[in-house]
Amino acid sequence: MSEEVKETMEDYASELEASYKEFDQRRNSRYEEQDGPDAEKWAELAQMMEDKTVTTVKVKEAVKGGLVAYINDVQGFIPASQVSTHYVEKLEDCVGQHLDVVPITVDPEKKRLVLSARAVMREKEAAERAEKMASIQVGEIVEGTVDSLKDYGAFVNLDNGLSGLIHVSQISKQRVKNPAAVLKEGEKVKAKIIALKDGKISLSIKALDEDVEAAEETNTYDYKESGEATTGLGALLKGLKL
Repeated sequence: MSEEVKETMEDYASELEASYKEFDQRRNSRYEEQDGPDAEKWAELAQMMEDKTVTTVKVKEAVKGGLVAYINDVQGFIPASQVSTHYVEKLEDCVGQHLDVVPITVDPEKKRLVLSARAVMREKEAAERAEKMASIQVGEIVEGTVDSLKDYGAFVNLDNGLSGLIHVSQISKQRVKNPAAVLKEGEKVKAKIIALKDGKISLSIKALDEDVEAAEETNTYDYKESGEATTGLGALLKGLKL
């Protein structure tokens, strides 16, 4: 999770700094009495950040740019970008909810504690995806729904919660120039897993159709002769009464 937290801080540096500034001004005017020195609590928070310790907090209020929550009576700020892995339209709806968070900034001098629920969610999602990836294998037949179409292929949301790509060359035995000419978004499809690499799933409808055709051909030619045919003179004269 350390790489994800680092990436998050870099990606949202400017946004976070703007949130810090506004939140600090508000806190200094309204919570000045609560900002007394407490070295032991800040040391514990610093250790939590280093250990990537996840803790559950209750959201106390929504402010411009984020949410307010407390850890051991120390006021923390959850920037809007760190509330979830998806966009939260109304931060007010989060008030009173419990969130699993991890400290991503602990600054005793500035009395700045920044928390992230997004980092925890991303870590959990990554673990769940890794578990699901370990449960599938090349050659397996899967079903899913076409999520989006690109010039190079179709992305499919599989029924097991994962997603895969059907490259344009794997849609049909016939040449396909545009996936949209054969598939449509929302369509249910069945495909064969042909590759698993770097956490990505490659699917093929063409391979599945080829398997079906091969099976049909095998069934067509797999038979035993029940009689014998011959044009020998003895066979032709056999049973003939002269």
